[in-house]
Amino acid sequence: MEHRGVPQRKPPVKRGERYKVRIEGLGKGGDGIARIKGFVVFVPNTKVGEEVQIEIKNVKERFAFGEVVG
Repeated sequence: MEHRGVPQRKPPVKRGERYKVRIEGLGKGGDGIARIKGFVVFVPNTKVGEEVQIEIKNVKERFAFGEVVG
């Protein structure tokens, strides 16, 4: 599938997977932003610079939502 002439690749994460990530920034709503293979994952209740273990809860075409576990 193409979007504006750019081939779409499948998200590199799946619901239920766990990752250790570093929060790189904050989104408009205050959620932390991490990246997994360049793919944006929003993580609520985190701060920039934190390293946290997350579980992927919801995957969209261009981003995902994770939740801190552990």
